[in-house]
Amino acid sequence: MSHTFHIPVLGLGYSIDTPLKVGRFGISSVVSIVDDELTERMRKYHAELQGLDYVPISIAEPDARARRITAYLNLLHDILERQMDILKSQDFVPGTELTTYFELLPEDSELKKWYQHMLTQSHPLQKKKLQAELKHSMQAGAIDVNIMSKVDKANYSDDHTYLGDDFTDAIAAMRGFVKSKLNASVVISAGLNPRLYAYMEQCKELYAAGGMYTKKVILKVSDFRSAYIQAKMLAKRGIWISEFRIESGLNCGGHAFATDGLLTGPILAEFKEKRTALLDELWNICTVALHEKGMDRMPKPGQRISFQGGIGTAEEHQFLMKHYELDATGWGSPFLLVPEATNVDEETLAALISADEHDFFISNSSPLGVLFNNFRKSTAESQRIARIEKGRPGSPCKKKYLCTNTEFSLQPICTASRAYQHLKIEQLKELELADTEYAARYESITEKVCLCEGLCASAYLKNDILKPRENKAVSICPGPNLAYFSGRYSLSQMIGHIYGREDLLENVERPNLFVNELNLYLDYLKKDISAHIAILNAKKEKHFQKFSESLQQGIAYYRNLIPDLQLKTPTAIAALQQQLSDAEQKIRMLIQTTIPSLSLPA
Repeated sequence: MSHTFHIPVLGLGYSIDTPLKVGRFGISSVVSIVDDELTERMRKYHAELQGLDYVPISIAEPDARARRITAYLNLLHDILERQMDILKSQDFVPGTELTTYFELLPEDSELKKWYQHMLTQSHPLQKKKLQAELKHSMQAGAIDVNIMSKVDKANYSDDHTYLGDDFTDAIAAMRGFVKSKLNASVVISAGLNPRLYAYMEQCKELYAAGGMYTKKVILKVSDFRSAYIQAKMLAKRGIWISEFRIESGLNCGGHAFATDGLLTGPILAEFKEKRTALLDELWNICTVALHEKGMDRMPKPGQRISFQGGIGTAEEHQFLMKHYELDATGWGSPFLLVPEATNVDEETLAALISADEHDFFISNSSPLGVLFNNFRKSTAESQRIARIEKGRPGSPCKKKYLCTNTEFSLQPICTASRAYQHLKIEQLKELELADTEYAARYESITEKVCLCEGLCASAYLKNDILKPRENKAVSICPGPNLAYFSGRYSLSQMIGHIYGREDLLENVERPNLFVNELNLYLDYLKKDISAHIAILNAKKEKHFQKFSESLQQGIAYYRNLIPDLQLKTPTAIAALQQQLSDAEQKIRMLIQTTIPSLSLPA
């Protein structure tokens, strides 16, 4: 692709139709297919907007979840194709979307250079020929989809009969993708799911074998070991990983999957060092698997590597691309401030623009039991607190996508639900705990918030399709990096910022992305030690030892990296060196004052 960045998945509803907003400009983006009610409602909305027929798919129909997802993805495909046809029918006149397509490209893009060369031509026939060639070279951005592998609820019929493994949420979503028209990738996130991987082996569309290879697999991972284990499991089934999408453990939006102290710089360096060997090993494994299945293999496919999480400047984007030889970077949270690209309602947008770094925090509010990036000014957070004050904590559970707890019931229920929190609080009362411990446990119970509705509400509000009496409280999960952006931006402005044509953070004091992530890990370690210090055991001590040593190794790596960063002034170099020294001192002080039995390297 001509662009060197993509827009990752943003919650459920925030990027649900982003391909229709940016795809015609060659920008790839990722759509969540967790919520089939959302895809169905957005299919109706966009079909009617385009004057297309809409035939509803009732949830009561056979395989409704998969069919709804397929129908929505097919609609995105068809509309984007129509948009591209309209674009290519335009003349090269300033202000048209055709010229915008080329003007948004990075300056070092061959297509951009070709376009600029065309503008200098004075001979009409030569100019017309170049214009035709430019139009022929235009490509739409990919409509990729995201499946959180752990969001794989089992489903039951009306008489409580289990529908079978083929109809769990993640597997039905995968079927919806592979049956669609898309020539795109599925991004698998949130760790491995053996049941999902076994199903993927049945999907011929995913094989890198003879014929058209139209459905690809991207693994979103937080470190090399995780990438290697999952990719090897899939390669043994004949499934090729076309891209490793590395995401910062904590300096990202949405759910946060902290590593054991491994930092972005060393992780990217390991991928760079082992990239070729990894590709060769995985292809050899995949080749054997395809041969055993009687399939003709393709020539060895490529394998992209990209990174996302906390990137904030053109200099950081360029450094990551060049130093670690990446194929692309992901820019997610900043696009929440770009109404042309994402679905953020006006109230939430105003709150994001006026927010500071204290308004963004990592919480335990997700029912999945995974750390979750939260926003203090969200209306969902306000609603959660109001319900607690009224003595009615928890949310009505309507969609049931995150029902995983069987502590009080045979069928799983959601820990953010009013039913679960009531039962859990009644159980807590029986323990007759001291006031401070009771308050801490009460907070851990009521901290959970409904994401199924909250992460869709903004899309419904912005597009004016919220139903009467439907909950309008908005959950949003931006990464902490968004604190440094404080405006409503156009698509052209944000892309110009990514490529260095303008600076949206001019005069904003913002630490380097590596330092930002390091500080997030220090805060995480401090909270983790505090939560376990009263019941510390040998296993947890060993974990803290490994975690702290990994952070120290990361700091040493960054010290050696400073010359390569090519910082603009000696003052900037000194500031970064001081920030690393401060972080190292904080680690030592934390360990010495909380777990003095641990010994850290000098």
